[in-house]
Amino acid sequence: MGIPSFGVGTFRLTGQSAIDSVRNALDVGYRAVDTAQIYGNEAEVGQAIAESGVPRSELFITTKIWTANYAKTKLVSSLRESLEKLRTDSVDLTLIHWPAPGNGVPLPQYMEALAEAKALGLTRQIGISNFNIALTQQAIAVVGKDEIATNQIELSPYLQSHKLTAYLKEQGIAVTSYMTLAYGKVLKDPVLATIAEKHHATVAQVALAWALQLGYAVIPSSTKRENLSSNLLARDLKLDAQDMALIATLDRNGREVNPEGLAPDWD
Repeated sequence: MGIPSFGVGTFRLTGQSAIDSVRNALDVGYRAVDTAQIYGNEAEVGQAIAESGVPRSELFITTKIWTANYAKTKLVSSLRESLEKLRTDSVDLTLIHWPAPGNGVPLPQYMEALAEAKALGLTRQIGISNFNIALTQQAIAVVGKDEIATNQIELSPYLQSHKLTAYLKEQGIAVTSYMTLAYGKVLKDPVLATIAEKHHATVAQVALAWALQLGYAVIPSSTKRENLSSNLLARDLKLDAQDMALIATLDRNGREVNPEGLAPDWD
């Protein structure tokens, strides 16, 4: 099974706001939920899912292993803890959250531990997040490209990462775009506003439709039920070649997330 093209993200949502957001998302039709150990909201996500009444078999749950748990002795047990919080026997996808080149655990060790988690049935698929080309190549060398379901990376009309996305496509590794709205910065973009007006759509829908049309999966988050509903409509929005060409001109290497010590040297 591939990666669902549309999911709900939970980055920066904690406590009741995380529960409400996920519950609303499931209620309006989302069936994929993205969380991470470091978000500190896996238990809330698990609660929202449990209370939603949506059968587990209909859901696609993704979590990410935090850097503190990369060691061979820690990764599997940390994922078991995540599963307890999420109230499930297994997740659908588990990612290495950041390559963290300086954190003392070599890449082959954590990729092997991630593959072990899959072999144990704790996760159906595995993948990576925030990896550049060189590190993706190293990950492939350890587990094989067919084992890497996705590389979840920051992508938006302002950060289009052509080299990296072309490489991933060539390898058959799906791209998941996070921060597709660049913390809301793209929502004020006049070019996107013009395209949105033409299609009687919102700017958020245009940015999400752009990513979907490039073949990327998206995981936008919102605490507002109406935005969650509205974002989903991006799936039905078809941008034309002229729209896509205009959006291509907005690329400005506008990276929002680049934590020191965790991020790689970007391509």
